[in-house]
Amino acid sequence: MKIVLATGIYPPEIGGPATYVKALASELSRAGHEAVVVTYEAVRSTQYAVPSDDPWKVMTVSRTGGPLLRWWRYAKTLKRVAADADIVEAFSSVSAGVPLLLARLTKPKKVLRLGGDFFWERYTDRGGEKSLKEWYASKPRSRFIMQKILLSCDHIVFSTEFQKALYRAQYRLPIHSVIENALPAGTPLLHNAHTPFRLLFMGRFVGFKNLPALLRALTFLPQCLLTFIGDGPVLRALRSLSQELSLTDRVEFLPPQSGQGKAKAFADADLLVLPSITELSPNVALEARAQGLPVLLTRTTGFGEMLTRGMILRDLKTPEQLAQAIADIRSRYSEVAKTAALPAPVRGWDAVAREHLQLFSSL
Repeated sequence: MKIVLATGIYPPEIGGPATYVKALASELSRAGHEAVVVTYEAVRSTQYAVPSDDPWKVMTVSRTGGPLLRWWRYAKTLKRVAADADIVEAFSSVSAGVPLLLARLTKPKKVLRLGGDFFWERYTDRGGEKSLKEWYASKPRSRFIMQKILLSCDHIVFSTEFQKALYRAQYRLPIHSVIENALPAGTPLLHNAHTPFRLLFMGRFVGFKNLPALLRALTFLPQCLLTFIGDGPVLRALRSLSQELSLTDRVEFLPPQSGQGKAKAFADADLLVLPSITELSPNVALEARAQGLPVLLTRTTGFGEMLTRGMILRDLKTPEQLAQAIADIRSRYSEVAKTAALPAPVRGWDAVAREHLQLFSSL
């Protein structure tokens, strides 16, 4: 089969879709299928740009100009690349899903994979503090646009039962299913607490991640250090808040890491903290868990029991809740670390790819 994976972000950019698409393309190629990735690039390119370690084609589309111009370019690329494809799978409802709708492809079956909610994330970027479920209870106007995107596809793949149930209550859906994220194999290490206690956040610096609350929580935790690894639009605001709160001697900002750099960051930390308002399916939590690093995750997550085994789930919306949860973990760290170091159930990317191929064959 020829399978086109349409994504808004792709390595070296960071984020769940970037990690997911690269791993899925690798498995599909290994299984003998033709995988092609279409993604946005900072500088316009009309040539296939193949990273040295990627044997599949990666076509980039310029991000310059407004959204309509970007979508038009992306749709043109899909028409050229995917006209003869068997499957096109989009990994974003808007940045890739809208161009897929505009491309009006007739031959390939169109699949939309959802591991987040674009319109809710934009609401949080503007300062909104409602969880995904609370936001839908307020009946947002964007539901009309989302409904049109959903019905333009042949199949919807959700990463969690949580989001599937929420969307079934809000929208008319085409045929849909759930394919959970991979829980990669690893060698869990038993972590011993450092003094001061080392906290880690790794991911995109965006509104729904609730990162200012994590910084403010540090003011209640004098024996803790905090490292931010990643990038994103609120980075400058986080640096300013760190200075305002007089935390610059206890807070470090590092660029995105991959491979050995990411593994070392997990090994050096005592606790990965993901304080998001809602966190549907964070790959970084699974990567940390595979290496034995304790993970503190919001209770409002889409992960089921299998994927959260060994993680600590709490209400983390406010600085006070975050500080209390971190202090509790620190007070019984030996017990928490032993649980996190237990062998995790393995769900490799080969299993994720196999479930995708079963779906594609059924279409």
